[in-house]
Amino acid sequence: MRLYDTARRAVVPFEPGPVAKMYTCGITPYDATHVGHATAYVTYDVLQRRLRDLGHKTQLVRNVTDVDDDILRKARELGVHYLDLAAEETARFDADMKALNSLPCFSEPRATSAIPDIRGFIAMVLDRGHAYEAGGAVYFSVATFPRFGQLSHLSSEEMLALAREHGGKPDDPHKRDPLDFVLWQPSAPDEPAWDSLWGPGRPGWHIECSALALRELGTTIDLHGGGTDLIFPHHECEAAQSEGATGEPFVRHGMHQFMVRLGGEKMSKSLGNLVFVSDLVKEWDPMAIRLALVSHHYRDSWEWTDDLLPTATERLQRWRAAGAGDAALDQARAALDDDLDTPGAAAAIDAAVARGEGASAAAALLGVELDPVVG
Repeated sequence: MRLYDTARRAVVPFEPGPVAKMYTCGITPYDATHVGHATAYVTYDVLQRRLRDLGHKTQLVRNVTDVDDDILRKARELGVHYLDLAAEETARFDADMKALNSLPCFSEPRATSAIPDIRGFIAMVLDRGHAYEAGGAVYFSVATFPRFGQLSHLSSEEMLALAREHGGKPDDPHKRDPLDFVLWQPSAPDEPAWDSLWGPGRPGWHIECSALALRELGTTIDLHGGGTDLIFPHHECEAAQSEGATGEPFVRHGMHQFMVRLGGEKMSKSLGNLVFVSDLVKEWDPMAIRLALVSHHYRDSWEWTDDLLPTATERLQRWRAAGAGDAALDQARAALDDDLDTPGAAAAIDAAVARGEGASAAAALLGVELDPVVG
C-alpha cells in the first residue's frame, strides 16, 4: 500500500507492522456531525477495512474533545453544563457513524478522562527543557525544537496568521515567541478547572491528543489523520510536544483529508454552511450517503451539491441489482493500495456491474453493504 504522506509531500509506501496503530482527531461535540466530518471518518474507515483485508490488526483511536474553548463557549450560550452538551452530541455522532457503517474504534477516549495523563505529559515536556511557565500557564517553546514546521512546511508568517485565526493568541505577552503554544492555561471563573503543579486550570487545545495517543498507542504511531485544516497548528504542535516529551518520532505517516465545500466555502461550524448527517439519514439510504462520500478521493477538495445523493442512490441500486459476488475485488484492492483511490475502486465495481457481475465483496471493502437495511 502507498499513501500520500503530508510531511514528505509524496506518495510513499505505508508499511505498518502486524498491528497498525492509528490516531485520528475526533469531534469537539458541541454540534452535530456534518458531511465534512463524515467524509474524513469514512476515509479512515476504508483504510482500516483494507488493512484488515491485508491481514493487519488495526487499532484506531479517535478522541472526543469534551473540554476546550469552543464547547465551553457553546455551553455558555445555551446555558447548559458543558459535559451534558458533550454527551448529547457524542451520542448523536455515534449514531451517525453507526448509520454510515463505520467500524467501531479501538478506543474513543474523552479529553476529560486524560487530565492526569496530560499533567504528567506536560511535566515530561518541562523536564526536557521544551516548555516554560509564565502568567499561570505553561507554554511550549518552539525555539527549543528546530524541527517545528516539519509537517506543514509553512513560513513563520504563514504559521502566525493561522495561529491567530485558530485562537493561538500570538500577541499573548507571556509568550517568549509568538508561535509558542499553550499546554496548560488558567481557567476563567465560569470554566472547569483542575489542580496542577502550575496552578488550577485546564489543558490547551493540542495537548490532549498527544497525551491520549501516548496512553492508548505508545510512543510512535503508524498513522495520524484528520482534515487538512488540522495540519497547522494542531498536528504540527502535537508532533513538537510529543517528540519534545519522548525524544522519539511521533508519527510515521501523516494522512490528511481535504475539505468538503458548500457554496464555494469550506464546510465548517464557524461559517455555518453545514449539511448534517443526522438530517440526511432521515431521507436517504445511509449506504447511498456513504457511496456519495467515497466517490471522491480523499486528496480532492469537492463541493456538496443537491444532485450527489440522487446519483449515488441510482448507483447503489445498480450495484444491488447485480447481486452478490467477488467481481472487481482484485481491482478494488489495487485501487485502494494506490493512495486509497476510492473512486477508482467504485469505478471497477461499476464496470463489473455493467457486465452483469455481482461485486458485493468489493463494495464491502468500501464499507458499502449491498443488502438493503430492513426496519
